[in-house]
Amino acid sequence: MAHHQFQPISYYHTLGSHEPVLTVASGDRVSTCTVDARGYDAQGVQVTERGNPMTGPFLVEGAQPGDVLAVTFERLWPNRTRGWTRAAVAPHVLEPGYRHEVTDGGQVQEWAIDTAAGTAELVQPPTRLAGVRWPLAPMLGCFGVAPPRGQALSTATASTHGGNMDYRGFAAGVTVYLPVAVPGALFFLGDGHALQGDGEIVGTGIEISFDVTFSVALRPGPAGEWPRAENSEWLMTAGNARPLDQALQHATTEMLRWLEVGFGLDASSAHALLGQWVRYDVGNVFDPAYTIICKVAKSILRQTGVAVS
Repeated sequence: MAHHQFQPISYYHTLGSHEPVLTVASGDRVSTCTVDARGYDAQGVQVTERGNPMTGPFLVEGAQPGDVLAVTFERLWPNRTRGWTRAAVAPHVLEPGYRHEVTDGGQVQEWAIDTAAGTAELVQPPTRLAGVRWPLAPMLGCFGVAPPRGQALSTATASTHGGNMDYRGFAAGVTVYLPVAVPGALFFLGDGHALQGDGEIVGTGIEISFDVTFSVALRPGPAGEWPRAENSEWLMTAGNARPLDQALQHATTEMLRWLEVGFGLDASSAHALLGQWVRYDVGNVFDPAYTIICKVAKSILRQTGVAVS
């Protein structure tokens, strides 16, 4: 098991079968960095075009279509002292005809990031929030593997391969499970947010460059049809589609598959458990594909006698 230190010099704006930047083995760890959504690095220098630039892809030795790539986010942390957000809630998230008055200071807000204290403060434009410091909750907005059929999909959207899901629960300590569609899997990551509410309803989190450490593990199939994830408390499945009800359908169906095939619950038990204990979180509702997260608490599964880590 090797620990790789990787410094990117180029970035991709699509997830696809691109030339890998590093080859790793199952069980390896990688420490690297990402630029922000506009292509600015840790020194505040724009090193690539805007649009969720991705670090990677990382080729995993032996990965074949039908396998599962497990990626554990071990460390996600901002590596500079300024981040930015858009200023106003997106019109399609609001009632038709609602007129906001967010005009002072332009369309972008600037945030001071104290990486030592772990806080964020809105500093420009001046608002009543001046002096209020909120705890950081770093997460990755966009990551995934190369999609099937030779596709190269924009980092603005998401599908079965992952992509721009903007779910605040994709934080350090989470392991994500992605269906491998091409030899080597080809894993990408980027779009770090120091803080973000549900839905990414202004079109950004606090966008900032990140230092990242992650590990990979290769598992034989069958793979799920949609991204799965877990942390110490929850099992999670992601559905990425538009309209929002279709994303919910994908996420819910994937959870049922996981409970039945992955954990051995009979259909009646899985449906009954989900009916009373399911929880939903909203990921991205700004970009072309929306994201819904279906969640089941591990503590509930343990009560049924199912072995859960």
